[in-house]
Amino acid sequence: MDVEALRQQFPALKQRGDDGRPIVFFDNPAGTQVPQAVIDAVGNYYRSMNANAGGLFSTSRRTSSMVSEVRAAMADFLNAPSDEEIVFGPNMTTLCFALARSLAQTLQPGDEIVLTRMDHDANIEPWRRAAARHGLVVRMVDFVEPECLLDLDSLEAALTDRTRVVATTHDSNAAGSVNPIRQIASMAHAAGALYVVDAVQSAPHLPLDVQEIDCDFLLCSAYKFYGPHVGVLWGRQELLAQLPVDKVRPAKDLPPWRWETGTASFETIAGLGATIAYLDGIGRQQGDRHASRLAHLSGRRQRLKSAMIALSNYERGLCRELIAMLQQIPGLYVYGVTDPQRLGLRVPTVILTLAGHNPADIDGRLGEQGIFVWAGDYYAQELMERLGHGAHGMVRVGLAQYNTIDEVQRLGAALDAIVRN
Repeated sequence: MDVEALRQQFPALKQRGDDGRPIVFFDNPAGTQVPQAVIDAVGNYYRSMNANAGGLFSTSRRTSSMVSEVRAAMADFLNAPSDEEIVFGPNMTTLCFALARSLAQTLQPGDEIVLTRMDHDANIEPWRRAAARHGLVVRMVDFVEPECLLDLDSLEAALTDRTRVVATTHDSNAAGSVNPIRQIASMAHAAGALYVVDAVQSAPHLPLDVQEIDCDFLLCSAYKFYGPHVGVLWGRQELLAQLPVDKVRPAKDLPPWRWETGTASFETIAGLGATIAYLDGIGRQQGDRHASRLAHLSGRRQRLKSAMIALSNYERGLCRELIAMLQQIPGLYVYGVTDPQRLGLRVPTVILTLAGHNPADIDGRLGEQGIFVWAGDYYAQELMERLGHGAHGMVRVGLAQYNTIDEVQRLGAALDAIVRN
């Protein structure tokens, strides 16, 4: 994969810090940079089709057609059986609150929702609030240290004949740990529960296939995988059609529209279409490299999965270099999976502590050198408290497809200087 060619498509990567060196974006789990094509698509929407959908005039028809095309593209990205299972919204958090409110209305007092301590609060608090309103019971699943992998025994113990919803992340936005979501789906369904997947942090790094996962709902946000600020909810069509929703009377009562309250952010949906096209282009460059393992797929869906396999392979190698470098720094501790042979159990998101240094101080000092990381809990509040770092959190370094070995080495030199000083 030609990473330098990819980097040329991201104008933000041309920015330079006060010292004249290029800025290094390691804050990617909080939001990635976007290709020029995405920027152009947002601008082109305003130039050529800025109108509400559903009208009979040209700009409205173009808007409606564009939304339909992007739905189809997103369905291919997730391997959804139907375009009408793709719901657009402001972000994952807003969509998850809507989903939790809806599902809770179908449950009885005493029914149970199973959550994990690995999750971003966007996949915890919506369910807790819905449970409080409807008299539901929340059960929390633990994870195992030091690798921060989900404790499947704890999950099994949490499932009962009253379990109605299981909601987990695909991978941790803090420790980077990947959950065995296909296995969790089987466990949830065996208990008679629906399974909801937060794929916000996996969408930039791993191929997603809702049919292979066999989940019932999946949520993600495009700004985490090189797109604009728009969220996506996938759900089984029969569930999207039947669950109670809050909507105005004139709005369509069919999925996906019954879930899309108010006027959509059409310009960001247009940008999402360009994001999928960008990833599709990477798949085209891969050619037949993954054809044998993707023979069951075809067309754009096959190309998108090929792209994500290539990106995942590149990022895993980069993550191996990052962890090896970090482990050479005195007083620095990396949480999560660090065994080079087991990096398939994580995405390239790494959290760390450095003895004698506050995470915010490290964040600030790196930022002054044009290296952008993140400090705090990143809304992974349960995980941070469980690891004993609830007060100040940790430093997070998140790699993306446009990061390089040179940038990893530059981070290492900057951390060495912090240790020495």
